[in-house]
Amino acid sequence: MPWTRDEMAARAARELQDGFYVNLGIGIPTLVANHIPAGMEVTLQSENGMLGIGPFPFDDEVDADLINAGKQTISELAQTAYFDSAQSFAMIRGGHIDLTVLGAMEVSEHGDIANWMVPGKMIKGMGGAMDLVAGVKRIIVVMEHCAKDGSSKFIPECTLPLTGKNVVDMVFTDLAVFQRADHDSPFRLVELAPGVTADEVAAKTTAHYVV
Repeated sequence: MPWTRDEMAARAARELQDGFYVNLGIGIPTLVANHIPAGMEVTLQSENGMLGIGPFPFDDEVDADLINAGKQTISELAQTAYFDSAQSFAMIRGGHIDLTVLGAMEVSEHGDIANWMVPGKMIKGMGGAMDLVAGVKRIIVVMEHCAKDGSSKFIPECTLPLTGKNVVDMVFTDLAVFQRADHDSPFRLVELAPGVTADEVAAKTTAHYVV
């Protein structure tokens, strides 16, 4: 069976390392906060001005003033720090964030990512994605393998406006995990979801990758 959204986030969380500073994008990536391995110290950063994000709160713990960049209510920790957007983006642009987990509408076989707008649809702004893909040391994408119409989202070339070119290091979908050694190498299929076959992934993927 393909991974659920929560299982995808749990698998992505295995890429975290002790001492990392990590930014989580909107959507499935926010679920990574609930799957940080026990005993591991990871500091989550949100571009709306929060360093040290806890897991999603239970209903009786919700504080409407505590939100992440996706406007979801979150919890704080004893060491949480707050600051303005200028300081937040200085952390990102200055290369102080070790890893970011982002959602995407398309990822190309060359590591390009499109995740900030669909032409003709209302957008509220580009958010922090362009800064994240340019300033963060490692870029992971977590997304559904196929769009609602069944078309592949891991494709030869992005058709939507780009967020960044040749920036993605790993792609996690509900079917599989793809990774590349560096930005000059092709993506390699490194893991399949339980019960998913390599042939099924190949049939639903138009991007070139190495098995």
